[in-house]
Amino acid sequence: MPKDYYQILGVGKGATEDDIKRAYRKLAHQHHPDKAGGNSEKFKEINEAYQVLSNKEKRSQYDRFGRVFSAGGGPSPGGDNPFGNFEFGFGFDPSNAEDLGNISDIFDAFFEGLGVRKRKSYNRGSDLEVVEEITFEEAFRGIDRNIKVKVFTSCGQCSGLGYFASEGVSECSTCSGRGEIRESRSTFFGNISQVKTCPKCSGSGQIPKKPCRECSGTGRVKVSKEIKITIAPGVANDQLIKIPKAGDAGERGAEPGDLYLRIKIADHKIFKRFNDDLFVKKEIDLLDVLLEKKIEIPTISGNKVFMVIPAGVDLRERVKISGEGMTKFGGRGRGDLYVEWEVRAPKRLNAKAKKILEDLEREIE
Repeated sequence: MPKDYYQILGVGKGATEDDIKRAYRKLAHQHHPDKAGGNSEKFKEINEAYQVLSNKEKRSQYDRFGRVFSAGGGPSPGGDNPFGNFEFGFGFDPSNAEDLGNISDIFDAFFEGLGVRKRKSYNRGSDLEVVEEITFEEAFRGIDRNIKVKVFTSCGQCSGLGYFASEGVSECSTCSGRGEIRESRSTFFGNISQVKTCPKCSGSGQIPKKPCRECSGTGRVKVSKEIKITIAPGVANDQLIKIPKAGDAGERGAEPGDLYLRIKIADHKIFKRFNDDLFVKKEIDLLDVLLEKKIEIPTISGNKVFMVIPAGVDLRERVKISGEGMTKFGGRGRGDLYVEWEVRAPKRLNAKAKKILEDLEREIE
């Protein structure tokens, strides 16, 4: 008689993925063979149910036919398998880092058995991030800067090796020069052999006869370093600039990390920026508008720009001055400058001024 996987997990047929996962974890914890009162057969049955109901395709087959079929058309589990009648699904949760690590260990052991050795490597250097503040004008024009950073750099005493090559090395007795060791451990699936980096030689397979004291055998030391960087015109606030291989040096000659420069642009007292466009508020006298006088507009470049506000213009509308905005990053021209007017009225008018304005009112259409 087919097993009722829903009944085994104690959930209904409409259970969600989260419901199934919660039920499985509760029951697996309760019946785990390593716990007092645990039941290995019950635990295996719970895992089998979870394997089917947590997989959308298998669950669909089970709901329709009361059983799950393999890719070859036969019932699952079973069938031809290059790993034998071994199934990875019992309780495997791909979102669980520990489960992923276990599967990785299994494959490591499998390929090691075929004679495929893992590549020996040392830790790559860390990436670093430095914040650099510049002015609005520097962002417009671009600037060269010398910045100081504390980084790991290749040790000068041992040329980054971590030991003195002239003294030689000997084969690591722990791993017999392989750089890796095999460990066996007992799991639910049985005994699994896995390959790990040798802790004694850190994967090199060799033991230096004279380690470098300056860097404690790591091949790198911490120093303060000055780096010249170029910040291109038009850089944006919070923009990251990558400087390849300028981060921490790797261990024993491994690849260095990268340096990331985060740009912070100080606020400007006049201009506001939106992408490559600039915005400025210009205070003007009402009489200058009426008399159509030339009004000087400030620009980030320092160019002299004058405007005459023609009669009939709505002073609430912005005026665009093309090509007087921010430099576009990468040297593709410039944005635009938008001017917002703030009209200033006279503070007080004497009788003569009022009389003139009254006469002017009758003349203005």
